Amino acid sequence: MKTEYEKMIGGEVYNAMDEDILRELNLCKDLCWEYNQIRPTQIKERNRKLHEILGKCDGDTFINQPFYCDYGKHIRVGKRFFANFNLTVLDEAMVTIGDNCFIGPNVNIYTACHSTDPIARNTRQEWARSVTIGDNCWIGGNATILPGVTIGDNVTIGAGSVVVKDIPSNSIAVGNPAKVIKKI
Repeated sequence: MKTEYEKMIGGEVYNAMDEDILRELNLCKDLCWEYNQIRPTQIKERNRKLHEILGKCDGDTFINQPFYCDYGKHIRVGKRFFANFNLTVLDEAMVTIGDNCFIGPNVNIYTACHSTDPIARNTRQEWARSVTIGDNCWIGGNATILPGVTIGDNVTIGAGSVVVKDIPSNSIAVGNPAKVIKKI
């Protein structure tokens, strides 16, 4: 029989109030709190803490504080990743971000899904869908990436956009919902 965590990572419906899941969430909250307390000028200490939080990153990974995520270990970022202030990642499923990606301030990446039916939603049953962002992408400030989205390589997402469906490589997408306005 699968644990609730195994169901979550497998994209199945799971109980979000499971004790093991809540314990993992709280461990990551503590790590994020510790990261956010490190002096901004202590770059090496910040990067060491990011290696504790994230599933994959390199020595050039740079995330301005504050930074928030649910599990951390489900986030994999490529080489030379940069994120500005207030990045929030709800990583109930995998979040994979390629090389040379820039994330603007106040960006949200969500993998958690909830029922639109209030009775079902109140049972705390959830599911999650992975998010993938390719190489050489720029996600503008205040953008939101919703569950299950894949963004191709060499994509720019305009500031304030809400990405609800896949965006093909070599595109500029803007709006709510985000739509491709130009191929590059």
